[in-house]
Amino acid sequence: MTLLARRLTAYGSALLLAFGSLTVISAPTAAAPAAEELCGPGSAINFDRSAFPEYPRIDNKWFPLKPGMQFTTVGTVTSADGVQAHKVVHTVTGLTKVIDGVTTRVMWDRDYSDGELVESELAFFAQTRAGDVWLFGEYPEEYENGEFVGAPSTFISGLAKAQAGIAMQAKPETGTASYVQAYAPKVDFLDCGSVFQTNQNVCVPTGCYDDVLVIDEYNPLEPPEAGHQRKFYSPGTGLIKVTAVGGEDQEFMDLVKVRKLNAEKFAAVNAQALELDERGYEVSRSVYAKTPRAELNY
Repeated sequence: MTLLARRLTAYGSALLLAFGSLTVISAPTAAAPAAEELCGPGSAINFDRSAFPEYPRIDNKWFPLKPGMQFTTVGTVTSADGVQAHKVVHTVTGLTKVIDGVTTRVMWDRDYSDGELVESELAFFAQTRAGDVWLFGEYPEEYENGEFVGAPSTFISGLAKAQAGIAMQAKPETGTASYVQAYAPKVDFLDCGSVFQTNQNVCVPTGCYDDVLVIDEYNPLEPPEAGHQRKFYSPGTGLIKVTAVGGEDQEFMDLVKVRKLNAEKFAAVNAQALELDERGYEVSRSVYAKTPRAELNY
């Protein structure tokens, strides 16, 4: 997810003819306008490719992504259609992919509703040397009644005006400004995050966790009645719980399983994720097909 237009304006040089000699006077250059604050004051996206290392090591305390780790969350989604059982399997693959000039780590998420696959998504993350984890895009394939129907919500930083954003800050603190988690105007995607609570104690099926961080997420493009989502992060583990505040569609999820894949299962995951990446070049020719192919690199 190119940066929002940062237009540079400059006044042209003025020529002044004086006493038969030509003097060139350069007018001052106007300062570039500030980047748009999509999530409120202090939320301007400050993307700098040089801040990211060549290899995407992601060891943020709240958002660690170690290749081969798999996390399963389960719960429910309540909507106008009723209540559906919901499960998401998050797998950190051994793949990397260069997006917007940055080498990212590929995450593969599989989303099930009432036991049926509804979405299979590749998401792309990288961490700055300072420790902030950024989200660079998503390729989410959608399924209905077990049949693939497309990936209309695909966005990639640097393409179609999409911009990367911060998935997790290096040092999240309450009372600080909201931040953009990603922005893709062509697909109406804008996620904002703010630090809601710290030092919480939370219990889920995998155990009880101390020092839990709570992030409040919302989309300012949606009406206020759409509600917010709260995500709970444990140091060293990552996401352990999801709750909803307001809104018609509400998701509640708990972490139920954490495992390190063995070599055989990890190889299978990487092969399937590579197939998904390859298929993206046919499915999303105007966006995804413009990226370099993913590579096995861990």
